[in-house]
Amino acid sequence: MTIGGVCFRIRLLSGFSLYLIRYSDILDCPLSMCICTCMDRSQMEKYPLELEIALSAVKKALRVCRRVLDRFVGVRGYSFEKADRSPVTIADFASQAVIMAELLNAFPADAIVGEEDAGLIRKDHGIYDDVVSIVGEECGDFKDNKLSDLIDCGKRPFDPLHRFWTLDPIDGTKGYLAGRQYAVALALMEEGNVRLGVLACPGLEKTPLETGEGGCILFAIRREGTRVMKIDGGDTEPVTRKSFIPLERARLCESVEPSHSAHEIHARILQDLGISAPPLRMDSQAKYGAVALGTADIYLRIPRKKDYREKIWDHAAGTLIIKEAGGQVSDIMGRPLDFSKGEVLEANTGVVATAGGIHAQVISAVKRAIRPC
Repeated sequence: MTIGGVCFRIRLLSGFSLYLIRYSDILDCPLSMCICTCMDRSQMEKYPLELEIALSAVKKALRVCRRVLDRFVGVRGYSFEKADRSPVTIADFASQAVIMAELLNAFPADAIVGEEDAGLIRKDHGIYDDVVSIVGEECGDFKDNKLSDLIDCGKRPFDPLHRFWTLDPIDGTKGYLAGRQYAVALALMEEGNVRLGVLACPGLEKTPLETGEGGCILFAIRREGTRVMKIDGGDTEPVTRKSFIPLERARLCESVEPSHSAHEIHARILQDLGISAPPLRMDSQAKYGAVALGTADIYLRIPRKKDYREKIWDHAAGTLIIKEAGGQVSDIMGRPLDFSKGEVLEANTGVVATAGGIHAQVISAVKRAIRPC
């Protein structure tokens, strides 16, 4: 089996698989090898190599994010403003670079749709050098402008009906900067559907594993369920939210930033549903993780502008994780999210995610709340 140069697969008697993969020429090290031992086949019947590479990639990205905080916290010049006035950091660029390198080394024919582009670091050699330094500790040295070219692979044209990956290197950059929730989100798409999703949430502490700090990684494969593991590894556990939840006991999670979703409409929906618990406000796709793990039961994202459309990298991984855990995800009108239109969810408005068999009731309340007077 050949993947990105040379790939040797060894089936072990235990049911695990061992993969030896030669890195491509993107990196300066010509014959680096990565060794991936796959989990039990019952957990990974489909896409075994894809899942193993995805988990490895997001773990590297998390190490990069932590390294940037350790090295640059309190130092001016590691956070910048993009054209849309949203923040971007050295960690966003570095995280996207290490994930792109991992994916392209293993699957060179796959398209990757990433949030960031290298425009800023091409203009500023100081920023570029900082990103190269951080990335180099995970992936080796980069020659010339190869790092910029690698990041910009995420902005190449792609066919949304073919196989591709979508990536948010740091979802919730404001949360990352403020020491709140953030996530690294990665999803594999085929034929307009999410097939595999990985969501790493370093600030999300509640898991069905043993108590402890350090966050978790949730992952799902279509029709194979959702599982969770600690960020530092160890055993995985299934995640399920199929049990019925009385509406009055449900808890909502929503964005921290009121500009991202209409908090006042959310409040009317809670009142309509008879929910008295205050909303849990979180940055990033960690909200999907909170619903999957039982910290919350409803996630609402009702846009302030009727013509606003969500980006696919903000929802692909989280959507699959909720659905495979037994929950439901739709837009505010109850339509499934359609990932076949390109970089944005053109056919959808807003997002509603629920657990515990309450989706229809929540959608009805949403429609009443947004109905013109």
